[in-house]
Amino acid sequence: MLICSIYRSSRKDEMYLYVDKKDGLKQVPEALMERFGKAQHVMDLPVLPGKKLARVDIEKVIESIREKGFFLQMPPPKEDYLLDLYKERPETGVR
Repeated sequence: MLICSIYRSSRKDEMYLYVDKKDGLKQVPEALMERFGKAQHVMDLPVLPGKKLARVDIEKVIESIREKGFFLQMPPPKEDYLLDLYKERPETGVR
């Protein structure tokens, strides 16, 4: 089992880094950290194959952490994100 620490970017909304908790951010390249900004710890999470995550494929997260030491979750495209917000508003009558 992999215990994953998740960090939010201080520079880019909805950008997250997933890393092995025992290694922390030391495997993340310096150039990426410069663009990512200050890493704000969000949570620690046990990551198991078959488990569901909201916006990313758990298998890709596990594979990337094992191969590179981190997984970078990019923000969703703005258009899709705004459409999702519109769909979730009860007053629109759209689901």
